[in-house]
Amino acid sequence: HDINHLVHVLRDLKDIPGPKILHCVTVKGKGFKLAEQDQTKWHAPGKFDKITGEIRKTVVTEPKPPKYQEVFGHTMVELAEQNDKVMGITPAMPSGSSLNIMMEAMPDRAFDVGIAEQHAVTFSAGLATQGMVPFCNIYSSFMQRAYDQVIHDVAIQKLPVIFCLDRAGIAGADGATHHGAYDLAYMRCIPNMVVAAPMNEQELRNLMYTASEFKDGPFTIRYPRGQGVMPVWRTPLEQIGIGEGRVLREGEEVAILTIGHIGNYAVKACDELEKQGIRISHYDMRYVKPLDEALLHQVFAKNKKVITVEDGCLPGGFGTAVLEFMSDHNYHAKVIRLGIPDRIVEHGEQDELYQECGYDAESILSATYKLLELSPVV
Repeated sequence: HDINHLVHVLRDLKDIPGPKILHCVTVKGKGFKLAEQDQTKWHAPGKFDKITGEIRKTVVTEPKPPKYQEVFGHTMVELAEQNDKVMGITPAMPSGSSLNIMMEAMPDRAFDVGIAEQHAVTFSAGLATQGMVPFCNIYSSFMQRAYDQVIHDVAIQKLPVIFCLDRAGIAGADGATHHGAYDLAYMRCIPNMVVAAPMNEQELRNLMYTASEFKDGPFTIRYPRGQGVMPVWRTPLEQIGIGEGRVLREGEEVAILTIGHIGNYAVKACDELEKQGIRISHYDMRYVKPLDEALLHQVFAKNKKVITVEDGCLPGGFGTAVLEFMSDHNYHAKVIRLGIPDRIVEHGEQDELYQECGYDAESILSATYKLLELSPVV
């Protein structure tokens, strides 16, 4: 932590020929006593008073929806209680992902393998070969480090490993390195892989249950950082048919197709449109792979104007999958794709970045007005 000395050493290294190794021994949280004493708590504490160390929390006067991470953690324990083959694996993210709930309840069935994503995937593959039901819980951004293992150690062998990708989509205040922008695109192109995303806490639970019963290959479930939308979320576990979407509302002229939590922003847009006497259709697709082709045939047979919305990169993502379906089946429609644009997204709160990237509720409204050739209501 001696910056001046470190600069001096770096300058010396420039004049030394050949390969060099500089080993810097650091202390996590150095310079702030509270962070040095409790490194996990202070890894990402949010806003706090720098003098007293008090972490500022919003006062809640009524029940609020839980974080998706909490739903994952508690549902893991439920599934493990019902099925003694269920195992949990995470590479150094137990508290952030809430797998620590299972680690405390069942320490012999939940494993933190350290900062080693590749090992987490291969370890999960090994468990699957022995009849276990491994839930490999990794942040979407960090799964990129283990892509080779996903293909070679899991997908080629059609092993039933369940990948729960936390922090999928815009991750918010952790910045450009932590946005889970690419998983829909990089997972759906892998043979034998199922790729799904829940719109709410109930769907997350049901997709986890569905995946735990699925034996025909790997299963990816991706969900965002932060709160869901259901204060009462402990619903009975039910299977969701593989590749089965659902109709949320039926209307005229325009159909909105959404995947995952961002579908709740489309609900807000549709509610606003209904106040204006405009009723459009909204479909929660739930799966990017396999797509609900029966539902898409229904959509394109009825609608010539379609909007796709995803909290993921536009190149190769959900909207691209819909366009591929449209082309393969010779449908002709005007399609607007909303999602993360083809650029690096920087630091910011989630809602701020949804707006900046053009797929918040207002952006969905604007896209609808554009397709209907209407002027926005002020």
